[in-house]
Amino acid sequence: MPQGQEADGQALAADAGSAAVRQYVAANSESLLRTLLDYVAQPSVSTTGEGVAEAAERGAGLMRAAGLTAEILPTPGSPLVIGSAPGRRDSPRVMIYGHYDVQPPGPLDEWQSPPFRPEVRDGRVYGRGTGDNKGQHLAHLLALRILTETTGGLPCPVTVVLDGEEEVGSPHFGWAADRYRDRFGADLVLWSDGPVHDSGQAAVVLGVRGILTFELRVRGARYPVHSGNWGGVAPNPAWRLVEVLSALRDPVTGRALVDGFYDDVLPFTPQERKVLDDIPGDLAAALAELGAQAPEPPADRALYERLAAWPTFTINSLSCEDAGEHRTVIPSVAVARCDVRLVDEQRSERVAGLFRAHLARVAPDVEFVPGRAMEPSRTPLGSPHLAAIRSGAAEGLGEEPLLLPALGGSLPIHVFTGQLGLPCYGVPFANVDEANHAPNENLELDRFYSGITASAAILTRLAAEPASGTEAKAGGPA
Repeated sequence: MPQGQEADGQALAADAGSAAVRQYVAANSESLLRTLLDYVAQPSVSTTGEGVAEAAERGAGLMRAAGLTAEILPTPGSPLVIGSAPGRRDSPRVMIYGHYDVQPPGPLDEWQSPPFRPEVRDGRVYGRGTGDNKGQHLAHLLALRILTETTGGLPCPVTVVLDGEEEVGSPHFGWAADRYRDRFGADLVLWSDGPVHDSGQAAVVLGVRGILTFELRVRGARYPVHSGNWGGVAPNPAWRLVEVLSALRDPVTGRALVDGFYDDVLPFTPQERKVLDDIPGDLAAALAELGAQAPEPPADRALYERLAAWPTFTINSLSCEDAGEHRTVIPSVAVARCDVRLVDEQRSERVAGLFRAHLARVAPDVEFVPGRAMEPSRTPLGSPHLAAIRSGAAEGLGEEPLLLPALGGSLPIHVFTGQLGLPCYGVPFANVDEANHAPNENLELDRFYSGITASAAILTRLAAEPASGTEAKAGGPA
């Protein structure tokens, strides 16, 4: 058969497969909803360990129901759940990433319904983990199950990996990718996490910023002392900490004043910058929605350039330990909890070293205490799978998705792009106001159902591509 006719036949087969899934979803929406409610009802709080082992078993069961051979693999922390199934033809091997752990519920009195007793209200499912991330990766698992039931098998080889520690920084995910490397064979990675674009439009995401968290600590006397009896005598660590923080950032440009901080920040290519410029979004409107007046400096930087192209240095909180309730005392310890969002070739270990070395030179009395870290990730615009993924997402979600070079937030995607050399593509299924990490987390049912059809459409579009080992190198600009 001529190559053009073969491609046309593959496209028709892809359309038929995704259409069958769409019809199945419409006819079986109630049973699919029950599966989601049952999954969300299982607690899986990685910060405390509540329900994590049971949730791993539940995830493995969902994989088996989807036709995958599932394993629960031990790590130094929460277990990893991984399953795979062969496809019916020689096509790219797809790995789907998600995480079964969830955030703690937070203040229970702020929930309209119990966080682990999900409820349906006004077209949404409310419960911890609905959008972040059980509902989103469940959409993929259900797509696999429905494809197998309606077409007799999967269109391409698929592996699903569920992380049990994403909400605590995925500290052992890279370890697991090395330890179980034989299970991580793939040509590309697909993930669905976070919300769609702020406008409500679907999106395909090519990267995430990394993160480094740390504390800056200054110590004074051995214990808090009376501010009258010791004022002007005992050193005040709070004042010292404020002075040091002020010297770490330029108030006009917003640049971190740490030697070498920007050395590994690569400029966007003209193609990437055009994509950024085409993303709808208004900085003033975004600030107004927050009830804020002026943005962080510099004032002339566009909204999505801020979120995708530049690192940030943020003070998350300031506190004085041992001070207790407000009293007229000189505190004994002052602490600033901070994070840096990393881009491009920045690496958390190097940036931590830059902060440590800088403080050793200019403020040796300030203690630097590193916390959790994730590295940044970028997949090139020139990746050969991008067209198939955008086409499948458009078909399944019912609209042309925006292309986002990077999210402002962080995920452990660098394990795939940097450690395993695999291109990664994000297709979020959650609504903008999903309230992930907050009380009343929710997922719009229409987005859950369309996520199922989108996953099936993406896989069938990818199956029309030839298997290849020549993908564009992940992790850097095109």
